[in-house]
Amino acid sequence: MSWPWFGPISNNMAKEFHITLDQVNWLGNIVALIYLPVALVIPHIVQRYGIRRCCDIGAVAMILSAWIRYAGTSKSLSPKSAYALLMVGQLFASIAQPVYQVLGPKYSETWFGLKGRTTATMILAIANPVGGAVGQLISPLVGDTRQSILVLGILSTAATPFALLVGKAPPTPPTYAGSKDSPSLISLVRAILGLPTDRKAQMSKQERFDFCIVVIIFGALVAASNTFAILSAQILQPMGYSADESGFLGACMLLTGIVSAVVTAPLFDRVFTHHLAVTSKVLVPIVGVGWLALIWAVKPHNIGGLFAIMTLIGVSSVTMLPVSLELACELTRNADGSSAILWFTGNLFGVIFVLCPLSPNLVPATTTNAISFYSSRRSSCRPKRIPAAKHVPCTRLQRCLRHHRCIHGLSHPRRTKTEAIG
Repeated sequence: MSWPWFGPISNNMAKEFHITLDQVNWLGNIVALIYLPVALVIPHIVQRYGIRRCCDIGAVAMILSAWIRYAGTSKSLSPKSAYALLMVGQLFASIAQPVYQVLGPKYSETWFGLKGRTTATMILAIANPVGGAVGQLISPLVGDTRQSILVLGILSTAATPFALLVGKAPPTPPTYAGSKDSPSLISLVRAILGLPTDRKAQMSKQERFDFCIVVIIFGALVAASNTFAILSAQILQPMGYSADESGFLGACMLLTGIVSAVVTAPLFDRVFTHHLAVTSKVLVPIVGVGWLALIWAVKPHNIGGLFAIMTLIGVSSVTMLPVSLELACELTRNADGSSAILWFTGNLFGVIFVLCPLSPNLVPATTTNAISFYSSRRSSCRPKRIPAAKHVPCTRLQRCLRHHRCIHGLSHPRRTKTEAIG
């Protein structure tokens, strides 16, 4: 919830805290950057201390993030001091978030049998989209930005006691895999690279290739959704949409995806157990078409079309979360290690996706600047019409050559008298 919370209110944050939009975006980027090393450490923590202790660490980090972040809303602080506290609060949030995401497949493998693993993984995987949807809905509706940060702190604190209900392991393992410890993350990395490793961690060439495909797809799906959540206001408000509408569109994408995942996960457990790969082949192109359609759909007075596209993207992409996690678990036979690599890639791609549009050498940060940017580029590339000399005949071949030069941006040499008479 802490990552996309500032997306719909990014412009208001910049005004009230006297910071730039880039600084607001970094409140989300810091979560992804700290997420990367923390995600790789979690498999080791689970192996050494167990699931229960790992959840306790996440709960403590969540409480610290909530109230350090709120301390930064004091009006007596300078803009730099307030922003520093906001960043520290987001840093602790970036420790809490990967704990519960990376643990998902390992928890379902430990506590659930074959007919319930995908559903359990789905519930844990969509917990983050649920929080993102709640954040997208609530953040622009609860008053100014300082009140919004207070509400975020209250919600985070209210959720932490549930971590005390998590058990270490059931008395009787539901499956053989649930009774065994997962191989280490290092052995998984060596297996992916084709290096000698433990016999239990070895992977065939086809398994390594398939796992790399799953990693790339998962990373792109997660990064695209998170990037839209962060930049939604900066993309939509220059086109005339309000902060509420920006939040509603982000929430629509996540909520429709959550409903779809809840409906489809039991089907994957009982009906399409051996067709998870086929599902990805169908849904991934749909997601790609949806994101591509936004190039033309983000325009004034097109709220209905945007809601339709967000629904299509949400239904297809969120449904893929548990499917990808389960596929990776089956390919590697390492639940927590494969989950750590997948979520690591998703957040790494997320940072890249957010930073690329902000580069001055690529695309400007706001849609308004982007429109003027592309308009200027288009006008500069438009071939200029060079008037022909008066009363000078021009052959058909010369007209074709001049048209060819205009299309390809070639220079137009001045015609000599001989060419004109030609």
